[in-house]
Amino acid sequence: MCAPDNGSEVTEFILVGFPGPAGFHAGLLALFSLAYALTVTENALIVAVIRVSPALHKPMYVFLGHLSFLELWYVSVTEPKMLLGLAAPRFRRISFAGCMAQLYFFLALACTECTLLGVMAYDRYVAICRPLRYPVVMSGRLCRLLAAGSWLSGFSVSLGKVFFISRLGYCGPNVMNHFFCDVSPLLNLACSDMSRAELVDFLLALLVLLGPLLLTVLSYGAIVSAVLRARSAAGRRKAFSTCAAHLAVVLVFYSASLFIYARPRAIYSFDFNKLVSVVYTVLTPLLNPIIYCLRNREVKDALRKAAGRAAWALGARS
Repeated sequence: MCAPDNGSEVTEFILVGFPGPAGFHAGLLALFSLAYALTVTENALIVAVIRVSPALHKPMYVFLGHLSFLELWYVSVTEPKMLLGLAAPRFRRISFAGCMAQLYFFLALACTECTLLGVMAYDRYVAICRPLRYPVVMSGRLCRLLAAGSWLSGFSVSLGKVFFISRLGYCGPNVMNHFFCDVSPLLNLACSDMSRAELVDFLLALLVLLGPLLLTVLSYGAIVSAVLRARSAAGRRKAFSTCAAHLAVVLVFYSASLFIYARPRAIYSFDFNKLVSVVYTVLTPLLNPIIYCLRNREVKDALRKAAGRAAWALGARS
């Protein structure tokens, strides 16, 4: 993430954010602040409950813990800066290095989430289609390797994407029509040849999106085939219910990600893009814990037990 090598004069960017009157900004500030607080609380609670509950030390919940831990950082890369920008115009400025750092961590966490969702789909495939071999196949060692591989691949792929973008020349203007540093707004501000950066970013986006997506589609194809062959209606309902939450998260994540990233990079109309960006930077991380935990009896039981232990501890202290 070096500075550009062609004598660029831009040392900072100005994030436009959400144009409008002060009242509109105040309303968005209150709404997004609440969403951020709830997202951090929900995901931190899930990470803590999975860690302290032996009943949740299973592959599915290990991966869910990684996803919730990821979401804590994912929202913290973009939302605090967005909230500051809504609070006061002077906070809409971001240095070149800060912009590249924000872009890198945002892309790295998004790519890691993409891979994790594919791994979680494979876990559900083994659990439903190979139930007798599930404890052997999804061993603790393999789970650790899959989780570590997801993080490593996400942060490695993003390094290549950001390197080429950071080497472009930015000689003005420096006003970015977005609420955080993202690929397309940056490319629109570049004043040097961006064909190589566009190509690398597009190819890496396809790799990191379509690879896990293919694994997810194949896994769910096998799951649907196995469930439809099941003789018990109760068994079919149980199998589908265990996958419904993950499938809902996958559909929302990939719909927004493919719309934004798996297409030509320099896009000149960002109003609708900003709305889609709000979906996957604010709304999806807020809803993911609810989707995963609302219909999951094991998680709800663990939450109740953890709440009971916390209440007892507080009562004992007082």
